[in-house]
Amino acid sequence: MSLHPVTEFIPPSTWSLIEIRFSAYAKDLLANLVDFVKNECLPAEHLYHAQIPEHPFEKRWATVVPVMEDLKKKAKARGLWNLFLSKQHYPEHGVDLTNLEYAVFCEIMGHAPLVAPQATNCAAPDTGNMEVFARYGNPEQQAKYLTPLLNGEIRSSFAMTEFGVASSDATNLRGSIRKEGGKVIVNARKWWISGAGDPRNKIHILIGLSDPENPSPHKRHTIVLIPPSTKGVKVVRPLKVFGYDDAPEGHCEVLYDNVVLDEKECIVGGWGRGFEIIQGRLGPGRIHHCMRSIGSAQRALDMMLTRVSDPVRKTFGKYLREHGTILTEIAKSRAEIDQARLLVLTAAHQIDVARPKGAMKDIGVAKFTVPSMALRVVDRAMQSFGAEGISQDQPLAQMYAGLRTLRYADGPDEVHLQQIGKQELKRVPLLQERNALIKQREAQLMREAKL
Repeated sequence: MSLHPVTEFIPPSTWSLIEIRFSAYAKDLLANLVDFVKNECLPAEHLYHAQIPEHPFEKRWATVVPVMEDLKKKAKARGLWNLFLSKQHYPEHGVDLTNLEYAVFCEIMGHAPLVAPQATNCAAPDTGNMEVFARYGNPEQQAKYLTPLLNGEIRSSFAMTEFGVASSDATNLRGSIRKEGGKVIVNARKWWISGAGDPRNKIHILIGLSDPENPSPHKRHTIVLIPPSTKGVKVVRPLKVFGYDDAPEGHCEVLYDNVVLDEKECIVGGWGRGFEIIQGRLGPGRIHHCMRSIGSAQRALDMMLTRVSDPVRKTFGKYLREHGTILTEIAKSRAEIDQARLLVLTAAHQIDVARPKGAMKDIGVAKFTVPSMALRVVDRAMQSFGAEGISQDQPLAQMYAGLRTLRYADGPDEVHLQQIGKQELKRVPLLQERNALIKQREAQLMREAKL
């Protein structure tokens, strides 16, 4: 594989990794993806926004964006489809890419975060939901929902976060799921449900409290499937992030009011397995977000470089790039992006080696590190653009809003920091033992030297 045009998106520090660790198939596909993002996705961003009407409100939430459908057809024709689903873990449905390879692919897609992931059918929440169906769904559920999701024919939601509940601790979830004469009854008030506003949405995967008296807090919840057209399902409102509603997909508040489901059809994986399933779902999802964030940060830095090099823009008799403060901010951004990339690639490799459960520490470290890094880089880029950087004339403000949500999504920073801190403290006995042996050896050496 020739490194051009990949070099436009991937820094030299990653080239050797690609040459050594990537298969020939992955190298060719990566070059294909870079070309697609550069020549199709990035130029389509402005049209994508223009094709979503601002008014009337109802039409804004009923729009299937034409340019996105065109991009999906082009991505399929190029073989750039469902790249997130690894054949190693999902032989029947997966693509022959490792998570390490996909990490770099995701970084490329992160340069056009609103367009490229969806165009290649690699967008959240569908990716995680497809993994749930592939891993835990029965054949009927897979035929009804997984196949059309894999084909990009429908969209989906994952209904976890609850209004008025500290949902960062999933054991706190109180939305009710109960059995009643062969039926399952659901009552819950969920919010920040991504994709719930999309007119193509055909299924909500909901987790709720099903066995509150179970002695294990990790066996009290069950996951059920709820078509949004079911009686009792009401999308209450779209929720905005810094004024952005992300229509037509959106993040919505959804009320499930005495929703009646067929027990044989709706339960995923088995009664009481909800917590187990969400842990399996959220792990890879967390790292996918981090991968894309690296690409968004890199794009922001690229924008900053071109902005400060604009010969028209001078302040106090100097070009922007000649100011020491600008050079410092550029250098910090370069270093922070490269550091964060190593964390993400390490976590992705660990998933390949030990599956998500064995990579939780690496995923956690990346999760609380990468979004904050990307926010700093985007903020510096916005500053270099002046007031234009926070306007709709540049993508930076919306990138910032999206990245800021990642400090909550799939577990807030504080949860991951606490978990990693506890894991590190488990090393104390080994460290104490090592220090004791060192002290013993020190004393022995002193005695032998008669000091």
